[in-house]
Amino acid sequence: MKTALIPSFALLLAPLAFGQANNSPPGPGSFETTTAPPPATKPAALNIGLISSDEVRELIRKVAENDIENDKKQRDYTYTEREEQHRLDGKGHVTSNESDTYEVMMLYGEQVRRRIAHNDKPLSEKENAKEEEKIQKVITRRRDETEEQRKKRIDQENKDREEEREFVREVADAYNFRLVEVAKLDGRETYVIDADPRPGFQPHHKDAKYLPKFKFRVWIDKAETQWVRLHGEVIDTVSWGLLVARLHRGSLFEVTETRVNDEVWLPKQVVFRLDAKLALLKNFTIEEQSTYRDYKKFRTDTKIVPAGN
Repeated sequence: MKTALIPSFALLLAPLAFGQANNSPPGPGSFETTTAPPPATKPAALNIGLISSDEVRELIRKVAENDIENDKKQRDYTYTEREEQHRLDGKGHVTSNESDTYEVMMLYGEQVRRRIAHNDKPLSEKENAKEEEKIQKVITRRRDETEEQRKKRIDQENKDREEEREFVREVADAYNFRLVEVAKLDGRETYVIDADPRPGFQPHHKDAKYLPKFKFRVWIDKAETQWVRLHGEVIDTVSWGLLVARLHRGSLFEVTETRVNDEVWLPKQVVFRLDAKLALLKNFTIEEQSTYRDYKKFRTDTKIVPAGN
């Protein structure tokens, strides 16, 4: 996904699947998201009205822990990603369309995207050469990495992961959760949970201060205790960066996942609708839809050989 306009906290939120449904109709030119689930199927043993917010919060914490393990398995897969971006004017009319398609792979533990098409047309020979050069730089950097550089990189990765875990803990404390229903999604039973900002929440993690500016709905697979869909909405203006950028109220994002090889949940579709302002530029709206396909398991012991060898 193009992430220049999306602050880091939003990227952290998306994989954790805390979402709130948006019941208003989509605006002009907006993407259609996943079809809503059929009416709820409520098991006799589950009395939704008696499930407390604290009990749902514990379920959320379990989902977050499971997602950390799921993330490790995701690294074993390559796939194809197609991004489509629409820019809208102040009246909601589409002013430009653009798409890019990528092959996504892991090289020496680093995720790398190789662009293979623009507006659904193959890249030129010159463009392909630039993509190959980018890949070779990653291979060379990792292949020639010293033991000291490797240790420093791994220490930083571990630090980043621990910060993400700290953020997860705050997400669980930042909201009041409510089990709305038990509904089927793609033939699987899911818990549908709403999350609204918790009054009086005091953030500790540097990004947690943004949490009260979002509300969410999340669909959690009942059998796997794994999130499978989320829908988030900005409910108050979010500002970040030295050159101030703002996300306005009403910006939306939705993520849908799919079960692959009966072992891992991987992205199926990600949709953003961003109403934003960057520095001194005028307000603008961007809609972006990313779709994912052709998942293949990549052997972690596979040896990458530079081109020409």
